Amino acid sequence: MDNYEYTELLKTLSIKVENIAGVVKPENIKARLKEIEELENDQNLWQDIAKAGAIGKEKTKISNILNKFLNAKNAVDDAKALYELANSENDEETINSLFAEADELEDKIINLEISMMLSGENDDKNAIVSIHPGAGGTESNDWASMLYRMYLRFCEREGFKIEVLDFQEGEEAGLKDVSFIVRGENAYGYLKAENGIHRLVRVSPFDSAGRRHTSFSSVMVSPELNDDIEINIEEKDIRVDVFRASGAGGQHINKTESAVRITHIPTGIVVNCQNDRSQHKNKETAMKVLKSRLYELELMKQREKDENAPKSEIGWGHQIRSYVLFPYQQVKDNRSGEAYSQTDAILDGDIKSIIEGVLISQANR
Repeated sequence: MDNYEYTELLKTLSIKVENIAGVVKPENIKARLKEIEELENDQNLWQDIAKAGAIGKEKTKISNILNKFLNAKNAVDDAKALYELANSENDEETINSLFAEADELEDKIINLEISMMLSGENDDKNAIVSIHPGAGGTESNDWASMLYRMYLRFCEREGFKIEVLDFQEGEEAGLKDVSFIVRGENAYGYLKAENGIHRLVRVSPFDSAGRRHTSFSSVMVSPELNDDIEINIEEKDIRVDVFRASGAGGQHINKTESAVRITHIPTGIVVNCQNDRSQHKNKETAMKVLKSRLYELELMKQREKDENAPKSEIGWGHQIRSYVLFPYQQVKDNRSGEAYSQTDAILDGDIKSIIEGVLISQANR
């Protein structure tokens, strides 16, 4: 890096910080924090536990946003001031040190941008994820299993916790269906970018003739709802079936009908849960998942009505990404337009940069 490149970088980062300031509105946050401080000093607030909890969550959220913004802004301002001083004194050592830290400074602003993109109403919620193989039997079942492993490895990398709700093995290989909850900071904010159809092109390990196959699997992601969001479901609109659970889990798996399947008749949405020994608890969890699915469906309908929303990206039936393993190796996301050659690393869970690329591309439209 030379002086010209560093100067241009500082200009670009300063503009980005100004743009982010327009979104964050730091002065408004400071004013709101003062209001919250006054509320917290009022003893009447603590008599309403629900209100006090909501105020506490708001304070934590906006404080984190403000701190991230100020840290990034101060880093850019300090770099500009130090660079001007070093130039005036011909301090080559300091200038070279700033050049060496340029990537770190740029990453700080990019991370701030991502944080702002993950500040939506539901982005901080846990995510409920379901993977369903498309038509194609064993080949598609195996592809669904590969996606499941990819997300498990991604969650492991990010420190997210996984709770499997339902897992149905394929007859020969892979899986027929899997649903799980991902718990962690901004879990839904990240994983919502995976909502859609994933396409795989490869030489099938199940084809003795070594022919190339194309497989599809759908990934559905919805936010885990808090108790303060009410979704009314009438009994006449659902059908509840119980059955014996399958897979690992203990002797009760084959002896009791603890697994629960709920079908929402008006929409055709079907959810399964078999992770608990108790049929009652499985039904409770399945209802929670169903409510989240219906909530996500309503959000999608609202986005479809928005004239500014990118219609082609809405819905579970849209192909969002292709994973080509033969005749060349490439993963390409249809929304960001970015292509990646590290297919092995991606299938091993290294998908954060892909997701962030999607978030950035959508925010810039």
